[in-house]
Amino acid sequence: MRHAEFTTSIPALTPTQATAPTAPLKNGSNAGGGKFGGIFNEVQGEVSDFIQNGGGDFATSAQLSAEGRMWAARSQNTTAAVMGDGTDASPDQQAFLESIAPWAKEAADKLGVAPELVSAHAALESGWGQRPLRNADGSSTYNLFGIKANANWRGSVAESATTEYVGGAALKTSARFRAYPDQASAFRDYAQMLIDNPRFHGALGTGNNAQAFAAGLAKGGYATDPAYAAKLARLAGKLQNISG
Repeated sequence: MRHAEFTTSIPALTPTQATAPTAPLKNGSNAGGGKFGGIFNEVQGEVSDFIQNGGGDFATSAQLSAEGRMWAARSQNTTAAVMGDGTDASPDQQAFLESIAPWAKEAADKLGVAPELVSAHAALESGWGQRPLRNADGSSTYNLFGIKANANWRGSVAESATTEYVGGAALKTSARFRAYPDQASAFRDYAQMLIDNPRFHGALGTGNNAQAFAAGLAKGGYATDPAYAAKLARLAGKLQNISG
């Protein structure tokens, strides 16, 4: 996560001499590696396209091959482990939701979506407020949405570690993120960024439709995680069930 303002594509990495594939062994044990890699990339691309275009049930969808459904199911299991399968929020999660409720509603009204969708996005990006982006002195940046500081940003900046997905591989890197004086400023900037950037217009005005909101953000390139839309839609649905 934490990939907002990801405006340029990351080129494929060229293996160095040290990381180039080894030659096949005499007994052929390395044979087929290229074929497997090709199949993996094809399946991963299939699942990524399915997610970003608002696909629904992985297990039964005819749009995915058998391999694609298996890969996606594993992704869902990982997501469940992170977010939990319970229908209720934990005390800490509930406290986080209450702390951001006024600002989430204000931003949601501007975006034309349900407040639960904005709250879910903040929870996903910040780990329910437990993994905040911090300034060099350890204070909070209040950046709950992982919005990066591009060249046009004129506010405060904090550098932090992040994860980017390149060719399906998760790579650790560092990036510059926006820093705010308080939560209200963070939510207002988040809403304005989505409104001003035409790449994210597919997420606007989606009302209570968590899947459409998540798909709109994913299609706009909010994050490089291929399962981002599925994670966000699932968490938003959970919050809607809690508040419903």
